[in-house]
Amino acid sequence: MSANEADKAARKERLLEKDRNYVWHHMSPHNDNPLIIESGKGSWVTDIDGNRYLDGMAGLWCVNVGHGRSEIAEAAAGQMMKLAYTTLVQSHIPAIELAAKLNEWLGGDYRIFFSNSGSDANEVAFKIARQYHHQNGKPTKHKFISRHRAYHGSSMGALAATGQAQRKLKYEPLGAGFVHVPPPYCYRCPFGQTEGACQLQCAQAVEDAIVWEGPDSVAGMILEPAITGGGVLVPPDGYLPKVRSICSKYDVLLIVDEVICGFGRSGEKFGHQNFGVKPDIVTMAKGLTSAYSPLSATAVSAELYASFKEKQTESHFRHINTFGGNPVSCAVALKSIEILETENLVSRSAQMGRAITSGLEPLKAHPHVGDIRAFGSAIGIELVEDRASKVPATAERVAAIIAGCRQKGLLIGKNGDTVPGYANILTLSPPLSSTDEDIAFLIRTLNEVFALHVA
Repeated sequence: MSANEADKAARKERLLEKDRNYVWHHMSPHNDNPLIIESGKGSWVTDIDGNRYLDGMAGLWCVNVGHGRSEIAEAAAGQMMKLAYTTLVQSHIPAIELAAKLNEWLGGDYRIFFSNSGSDANEVAFKIARQYHHQNGKPTKHKFISRHRAYHGSSMGALAATGQAQRKLKYEPLGAGFVHVPPPYCYRCPFGQTEGACQLQCAQAVEDAIVWEGPDSVAGMILEPAITGGGVLVPPDGYLPKVRSICSKYDVLLIVDEVICGFGRSGEKFGHQNFGVKPDIVTMAKGLTSAYSPLSATAVSAELYASFKEKQTESHFRHINTFGGNPVSCAVALKSIEILETENLVSRSAQMGRAITSGLEPLKAHPHVGDIRAFGSAIGIELVEDRASKVPATAERVAAIIAGCRQKGLLIGKNGDTVPGYANILTLSPPLSSTDEDIAFLIRTLNEVFALHVA
């Protein structure tokens, strides 16, 4: 070992020792030897040993425009020098411009409340929905319908809305008033139906829940256009329009969680636009800034917002977030959206999704692949022990595929810590700026790794 190599090895060990002593890792038992990512460019990241990996998950479904964008860094630095902080009790130019841009992307008339994370955005949505009904003479409407398998955040209310039992272990009781219904999961239909030959019982379950709970008690329905972290469960075409109709029928607000599906991931600007519906409230984060800075938003229809402008005591929304709508984060979001627009990355996402699903077509015959699903460029590969029984693949089988990809330079994800016995779905969500060569590498690597895991 050369002196230079020895110095690098010593530096790595020093960092790992600090990591073991001081860092609490997310979503996992403490990892004594984590991958230490040191830099990123485009769709690739490089670890401390100089190994390069294609970031097949865009970080955590979020680095939509890719790593190392100097123009975003420059936008952040410029805003820091001009105005690094002021609260949104008043206002600032980046927040004003971003709110206008989000309305343009949403294609509606919304008022934007800024926060820090997807969990924050959903908590804000729940509070707004309850207060709105109070101020419209319906104070008993306080419950929310959500779906099993869905993820809406880690805070106490957002976790209550989440339909993933393993996430809740040892944290309950959570926020009150959350009711769950079966998801639109065609591969494992909860109603025993066949896709294309059903009566959308998964949507009818929403109406049943509202009726059984009592329409005067239900404030809202929260859903992702496609359930992403819970396994990339893509609904039938008629599902979301039917849910929209049901919500309107019972004066139940439709809250669409676009934290992952938004900003091009679905192949449209927002996932609900794939189905032609208009939500009452839209929550967003992640791709809003392409993860270059923390920021989230809750978009509320102008009709809902009107009740908060009444000149009565406590009619205003009594919520504040110290860092929500930070000027630097808003400037970063504006630049990220500009890149999405100028590089046509929304249509690129749809193109990537088609290319990936086409390239993975051979895997549909693999003995341990039960289903491959795509929503834009969000891809889910459901692993099974055998195709006939659909028994979910073992944790060991899932881990072996992920490890095999990593060994070949590809980082992918899975639906971990969701539903007991069903953490069997591999997930892909590459940066929307990925090149044709990047996507070819992703497809080739997955096919090669699966070929090694046939038994």
